[in-house]
This record gives sequence, structure tokens and C-alpha cells, in this order.
Amino acid sequence: MRIVYFGTPELAVPTLAAAAGRHEVAALVCQPDKPKGRSKKVVPAPTKVWAEEHGIAVVQPTKLNDGTFEVWLKEQAPDVCVVAAYGRMLKQPILDVPEHGFLNMHPSLLPRHRGPAPIQTAILEGDVVTGVTVMRLDARMDTGDIVLQVELPIHPEDTTETLSRRLAVLGASVLTRALELVETGEAVFTPQDHDKATTTRLLAKEDGRIRWAAPARAIHNLIRAAVPWPMAQCGWKGQVCRIHKSAVIEEDTNAEPGTVVHVESDRVLVATGDGLLAMRVFQAPGGRAMPMADYLRGHPITPGDKFEDL
Repeated sequence: MRIVYFGTPELAVPTLAAAAGRHEVAALVCQPDKPKGRSKKVVPAPTKVWAEEHGIAVVQPTKLNDGTFEVWLKEQAPDVCVVAAYGRMLKQPILDVPEHGFLNMHPSLLPRHRGPAPIQTAILEGDVVTGVTVMRLDARMDTGDIVLQVELPIHPEDTTETLSRRLAVLGASVLTRALELVETGEAVFTPQDHDKATTTRLLAKEDGRIRWAAPARAIHNLIRAAVPWPMAQCGWKGQVCRIHKSAVIEEDTNAEPGTVVHVESDRVLVATGDGLLAMRVFQAPGGRAMPMADYLRGHPITPGDKFEDL
């Protein structure tokens, strides 16, 4: 089939590669290049880099709904359009262009975790399973009929970064199968149960702030969800530090939340509102992330020291 592909981040690259391996990808549509990091250097989207390396035309519209983009899309004559983490809403006149509509690869088990941050939210909420849903896109947020859905377990050590990579690989295979079903006319589209829907939101930098009065399990999930951004942060000796990796210790303590209770060779145990949080990878103010064992060799931490809320 002839495809126009819509996708921007790294998550969308494996699905783009899978589609291009079996079908004709006429063009990639992705978001405009944006400045990144402290240097504010303009960096191309990962999908754009892949497409240009493989000779696929790239379009980066700033406006979608003034009629111009719709005319361009009709000129491409796609049989179907594929969407994976494009990052912008598409209105009905655009959705009506391809004969078989738009297939969207969404990294959650819809209708759970609709919206822009399903992977982070699944980890934040302590889910033990997630997955990939391929649905037919409509003009609302992730409400379209489902053609395929496959589960994926969330590992206890998964972060947003590691889980995103695994979901990207799974998404490529699920989307490939969905395209086959559409091409052969075997696809069955099942409406979602909207009464079971939950909606996510993009995390802000402030969402990475640790509240030590929260349960250790909730803080641990925040640390996992916040990698690689916005990173879990707290106060340490009047400055901001980051925690990259942790563990939960089911142990009661009367210590005030944020207080160091035990210091071991490779971890520091801190009191929370329920249980202890073991810091395993730590980034001190102005420093780099390192295993706690390495940090402790040059920077002593003692019981009674206090980590603060920001």
C-alpha cells in the first residue's frame, strides 16, 4: 500500500522502518525542527533523520488546517496514513483523505491512558502491564475503534526511557500486522469502552519534585517515570540533586520523611511517608550521575542528614 507516515520522536522510528520495509512510504510528516538542551541547538526529529537517510521525502508543516496541507496530502494519494507519536491533532477533512483512513499506533492499552504521556503515566501509577493499541484515528483524542492490541509487561526496573524502547519495537510489529489486515480486508474495528477511559497529561518540570511525605512506592515510581525527563529532584544541602535509580524497602520508621536512616556501601536509605526509599544512582548538585557507592567514597552521608522537598 502507499502510505504517508506521521511521526516525530524516537518512539516512532521502528514503526516507520517497518512500514517502509513492506509498503511504499511516499512521505514522512513530522513536527518542525526544535532547539534542544542548554545550547538550544536546532535538532532534527529522529524520524526525519531516518527518512532522509532512506530517501523518503520529509514535510514539516507549521499549519495543518488552513486547507493547504489537505491539498498536499490528496496529491500524495495515500491508501492509508500511519500515525505514531506525531504530537498534533488532525481534523476530520484531513482524516478523510486516504481510502483506509489513519491507523494510529498508541503505546498503551486503550482506553486506559489516552493522551500525550501514556508511558510515563503507566509507570507513575504503578501499572505492571501496558501494551500497544493500533486504532483508526478520529478527530478526538485517542477514541477511535481498535483493530489490534497487544500487552507488554512493565519490568520493576523499567523507566520511561527503557519502556519506550520496548514499546517502540512492539509497536512496529503490531502496526505491520494491522496494515496486513487492512490490505487484505480482514481488519475488524472494535469500538472502545469509553466509560473505562483515563486521560494523561504531559509532565512539567515541576512534576519531578519529590515529596518525601509520599509513600516510598510512589516516590520510586516517580523516579522511574521521570527518566529521562524531567528527572526526580529534591533538595540537598541547600541545592538541587537528582535521583536516577532507587528501590523500595518495606520497613517502618519513626524518622521524619526525608531523613537518612541507614547508609550502606552502595545505597542510602531515606525515610518517607510509608517505608524507606533506597537511593542507588545519585546526581549531586553540579555533578554527574553515579552509583551511590562511588558517590559515598568521596562524599560522606550520615544517618540524620536530611533531604528536603523543593
